[in-house]
Amino acid sequence: MARPRKKKRTHTQIDDGATKPGRGNRRPRSMVIRMGAGDIGPSVTQLAKDFRAVMEPDTASRLKERKANKLKDYTAMAGPLGVTHLFLFSRSNNGNVHLRVALTPRGPTVTFRVDRYALAKDIAKSQKHPRGGGKEYQTAPLLVMNNFVSQNSTDSGADPIKKQLESLTTTIFQSMFPPINPQSTPLNSIRRILLLNRETQADGTYVISLRHYAITTRKTGVSKRVRRFDQTEQRLREKKSGALPNLGKLNDVADYILDPAAGGYTSASETELDTDNEIEVMETTTQRVLSKREQQKLANNGDKKASKTEQSSNVEKRAVKLVELGPRMRLRMVKVEEGICDGKVMWNEYVTKTKEEEKALEEKWDLRRKEKEERRKIQRENVERKKELKKNTKKNAGKTGDGEEGANEGDSEEEWDSEDLENWDVDDEDDDDNEDAEEAEAGAIDEDDEMEG
Repeated sequence: MARPRKKKRTHTQIDDGATKPGRGNRRPRSMVIRMGAGDIGPSVTQLAKDFRAVMEPDTASRLKERKANKLKDYTAMAGPLGVTHLFLFSRSNNGNVHLRVALTPRGPTVTFRVDRYALAKDIAKSQKHPRGGGKEYQTAPLLVMNNFVSQNSTDSGADPIKKQLESLTTTIFQSMFPPINPQSTPLNSIRRILLLNRETQADGTYVISLRHYAITTRKTGVSKRVRRFDQTEQRLREKKSGALPNLGKLNDVADYILDPAAGGYTSASETELDTDNEIEVMETTTQRVLSKREQQKLANNGDKKASKTEQSSNVEKRAVKLVELGPRMRLRMVKVEEGICDGKVMWNEYVTKTKEEEKALEEKWDLRRKEKEERRKIQRENVERKKELKKNTKKNAGKTGDGEEGANEGDSEEEWDSEDLENWDVDDEDDDDNEDAEEAEAGAIDEDDEMEG
């Protein structure tokens, strides 16, 4: 039998190891969801779209939400699709915007209140030369976290709750993107940067500022006017027209480069502080591979040092510049809970409980767990009972010779699998039985009325 053809040109290749359960080194994947769909307004809708661009390429960028979709619909598909993070944008009746970050499949969930935010289109309008949509979104951004672990938390007398919050938030944000190896990761693959800065507040609130930038580089030690003639710099500018200056009115190219009024070398307005953000990178040049005879000849002539100096000459200095892409958000942590938005609240900024209330709440959750385990036990017993009844029905039908009738009776029984076992509840069956009994009783009453008529 011939093997099926795999489409590589028009279909994205997905790593099977990333979606299989039980893999500890799977690649992080995310979903950015608008809870309530159209009810949250156009501004929050655009904010969710901008945040999807931040999480590219390992996110569901074409996800379509509906008002009828519930949270359990997304959590049910998170496992088969290999989704590890859920970002839920919502807006309350008071107009407050919230962002909930949930880890699948067991949580926890961290809720942030979006105090202020700016969309990507607003940031682009405020810039003189905004960055266009190039190849930045083909790779994950570089995550930079600042001031997440305070100095006081390292002391022995520090608040243990604050230490746990700092450790939890650091772990959640670090797991959003795949880890990088400084020795093996090429610099060309790092084209964006996501900056998370924790602001120090006097009242002890946990506030995080989120910024999203594109990384651009340019040659150092060369005038801005000279760089415009470089072909590589022209490609980086990504302009269809107007890349080269107009020299038609000048007699010499020196008039253009050394013009003080136009910002040449003799002008003080051209000075740039490039020494603070300079890096050394290997120049991407094609080199001829030497044969064994040529390598032996170089070794005999003692030209190894010369070859090393030639290789070092390919290193050039470039200046790094950050261009903000957006969005911009100021997040304030308000709640931490177990599970995915339905577990026990472990910390709340606005609500503080006493020890008695915490004890009562713990007993309530223990009772709820026991009830849930008891329901699952009854469900398993009912499933086993129906399976045995189905087998006995088929056997009896085979003995009596009513093959067709027995087969129909067997087919009428429901097929149960593990997913039905998890989602089915005993209370639902009791409600269905009560509804069937009420319908039967209503039908009997209608028949008695017709007989009397």
